[in-house]
Amino acid sequence: MDKFGLLGKLVLAIIGGVLVGLLDIEFLVRVLATFNGLFGNFLSYIVPLIVIAFIVPGIAELGGKAGKLLGITVGIAYLSTLIAGIWAWIGTSTLIPFIVGEVGEAAVGRTVEPLFTIAVAPIMGVMTALVSSFILGLGIASIKGTTLLGAMQEFQQIIKKVIDRVFLPLLPFHIAGIFAQKAYSGEIMETLGVYGAVFLLTISLDYVYILFQYALAGGIAKTNPFKAMKKLLPAYMTAIGTQSSAATIPVTTKCLKKIDGVTEEVAEFVGPLGASTHLAGSTITLISCAIAVLALDGISLSLEQTVVFIMTLGVTMVAAPGVPGGAIVASLGLLETMLGFNEAQMAVMVAIYIAQDGFGTAANVMGDGAIALIVNKLAKTNAQLGKLKSKKGIA
Repeated sequence: MDKFGLLGKLVLAIIGGVLVGLLDIEFLVRVLATFNGLFGNFLSYIVPLIVIAFIVPGIAELGGKAGKLLGITVGIAYLSTLIAGIWAWIGTSTLIPFIVGEVGEAAVGRTVEPLFTIAVAPIMGVMTALVSSFILGLGIASIKGTTLLGAMQEFQQIIKKVIDRVFLPLLPFHIAGIFAQKAYSGEIMETLGVYGAVFLLTISLDYVYILFQYALAGGIAKTNPFKAMKKLLPAYMTAIGTQSSAATIPVTTKCLKKIDGVTEEVAEFVGPLGASTHLAGSTITLISCAIAVLALDGISLSLEQTVVFIMTLGVTMVAAPGVPGGAIVASLGLLETMLGFNEAQMAVMVAIYIAQDGFGTAANVMGDGAIALIVNKLAKTNAQLGKLKSKKGIA
């Protein structure tokens, strides 16, 4: 199984689960349903810990940096992420009724009960963890604390180990159980058809948004946007393979330096910073998949819910780990508290998100080129104003 990678394991899990359900093997379906109950409890327990482990160090480390250029870059990245989410909502909400049809209102088929259940209560609620993380992260940055920051960084490493050694290895079995129950109940063909259509829709939304970013950046920087996009293609292809903005930083930075009009200093600044703050592609994937998952249960996502979700998500994902699927793991708490996702819906979200993660990550990286053009133009203008003030003797 180790040879397949996470995406390969999830595909095998879906196929295996569907076969178990279609073959009407009720006992195996019940065994998988039992595992789903246990895993769902574990997921509910660990989500608040994930929120604290990822957000506190991320905010503390980012807040500890200084400089006007940092604020400008983070602001542009955050705005781009917000616009990307709204764009995803517009595109997906417009087309999802045609994709889903009457599936969300279909009668529920056969269901199975687990063999047994075990309840594990979370240490705290997700919203409590989120607010606490903001307070701790901003507080550490404000007092420039090192002891607590070190402790939180170590706690983050522990949670990452739990994700790598427990959550991700067990996830395929959870996915197999979910799809086995869907196949057993007779919902599977409609479900797979919807997810396939959403996969293509999400990639299309990514490409349109990338074109928008470069058209805007090219206009501001007075440069050819298509030439700039061409320079980022190696980083785009690398990101598809690594499924990690962090792992693509060396290639991204190298590509940014080749864009006409982008200085080496700006490239070396935007490359690493964009990997953790500019998540437009990941946001498009999250919103599109969330709308699809909810639509299959007959639930719609309003623009107001989406905007509030994205505004919080933009801060939460600053600390998304540099591993495949990091963004979806960091956003699980928000999906539960702000969009009302249950354990099964969150697990399906993880599966379909990871299936598209490479393209979302590549869209993140590709957009860094547009941000670099804008930041370079603003930095150049700011430097020229500074020189002008100096010549005139303005303090």
